[in-house]
Amino acid sequence: MAHGKKYKESFAKIDRTKQYSLEEAVKLLKETATAKFDETVEIAMNLGVDPRHADQMVRGVCELPKGSGRTVRVGVFARDAKADEAKAAGADIVGAEDLLEEVLKGNINFDRCIATPDMMPLVGRLGKVLGPRGMMPNPKVGTVTPNVGEAVKSAKGGAVEFRVEKAGVIHAGIGKASFSEADIVENVRAFVSSVAKAKPTGAKGTFLKQIALSSTMGPGVKVEITSASS
Repeated sequence: MAHGKKYKESFAKIDRTKQYSLEEAVKLLKETATAKFDETVEIAMNLGVDPRHADQMVRGVCELPKGSGRTVRVGVFARDAKADEAKAAGADIVGAEDLLEEVLKGNINFDRCIATPDMMPLVGRLGKVLGPRGMMPNPKVGTVTPNVGEAVKSAKGGAVEFRVEKAGVIHAGIGKASFSEADIVENVRAFVSSVAKAKPTGAKGTFLKQIALSSTMGPGVKVEITSASS
């Protein structure tokens, strides 16, 4: 794929062999985010795990202190008082059997799915639809909970779920290029801390092996792990 002039100019600013301090990396990221839209700040972390083993699976959720910059549509499976609680907290769509039918038809009008525990026998039928999209409610990341109001506010406020992929990599959007350097730095440190805390029992040796930041259209910048972990 041929890259344009702006990408080549951005690429030339970055030493691909160097690991930058987090502050330097964020400064470069903002300088190289030259698209006409507000690019997403993306983090990629290479972990010392083999997720094919159950005791080396890494997953969790991070509350980004400065938010994600995204408008997140939240769908909630709940009934009665819990449905009212979800609506009051700002959920975009709330339902039970009616919502199930819509999702089965392919009408998924939400980005994050939350369910009360009593709804899981119903929601379990959607595993083949929501699972491949990474949207299946799960108690480990707080999306199966009786505290639906709190979960909705968290999702709306910038909670980011993460899950390690087959190659041992975690990838997530953690802000926007328009954020201040200080806000991006704070979000990065919060995300790295959350991943570090999710270290599984089966992980041996070095857990955090490599971290890189990029904007949607920009080149990757390697980050010193110690500067992102402090």
